[in-house]
Amino acid sequence: MKEEAAQAKLQFILAMMIFGTLGIFIRHIPLPSTVIAEVRGITGTLFLLAVVFLRHSSISKEAVRRNFKILFLSGAAIGVNWILLFESYRYTTVSTATLSYYMAPVFVILASPLVVKEKLTAVKCLCALAAFAGMILISGVLTEPGEGVTFKGIGFGLGAAAFYASVMLLNQFLKDISAYDMTITQLGMASLVLLPYTLVMEDLTALNWTVETTVFLLIVGIVHTGMTYTLYFGSMHRLHAQTAALFSYIDPIVAIILSACWLGEPLGSAGLAGAVLILGSTVVSSRFA
Repeated sequence: MKEEAAQAKLQFILAMMIFGTLGIFIRHIPLPSTVIAEVRGITGTLFLLAVVFLRHSSISKEAVRRNFKILFLSGAAIGVNWILLFESYRYTTVSTATLSYYMAPVFVILASPLVVKEKLTAVKCLCALAAFAGMILISGVLTEPGEGVTFKGIGFGLGAAAFYASVMLLNQFLKDISAYDMTITQLGMASLVLLPYTLVMEDLTALNWTVETTVFLLIVGIVHTGMTYTLYFGSMHRLHAQTAALFSYIDPIVAIILSACWLGEPLGSAGLAGAVLILGSTVVSSRFA
């Protein structure tokens, strides 16, 4: 049991590290957020179906049918979450967008006692507060907003956070379904829900599809979606909701470091202090999980 829990934690950490690079790639895709989200969902779904075929396995229709309601709701939430997050990247810095988005773990920690009946311990509560304080220090939203920080971008990030939190909580109710079945169905549902909106709102014939854009879309669809969501969903349902929420802060740390090094978004002394608080809270929480 302990080995299984340790493996789940390692898979979740790897998924969070890969997710942390997402904003860098999105910034280099000059397409509407709805189109990126739709292509991401379709590519990720097709990639996972190909993996299932090559492994000579199959999707359990019974498991999907039994969990269909939760899969549909969480899949729809994933689709809306993507659009809001990508819009946040457009209207503010990658670091601020990511940190606004990662209010979601705080939402999960506070909601888990009511939704999934997990006990909110004093340690978990203190860790959540420390991570939240770290987020404020890094973003500078309530202290001294940095260049490129906008309330519109923060609003999109918080909206994405709300839908992300709902996915994390909804997946706690999935029963007896494999990571591949779960991920394929949810990504398929996300694509299905987004498709009518994308077709109505976007003029697909007017989009500029370059080789670079196509390559970045494939990376986002295959690596950041197909591969990473398998790790993410496959490990998350074996972790306590509060533990998964706090480990999720690895994503913004990676995103902030990359945005500072790659995009020239400064981190500063306050950012370093925030990073210590967030990472420290994650480590402390894992010891008391």
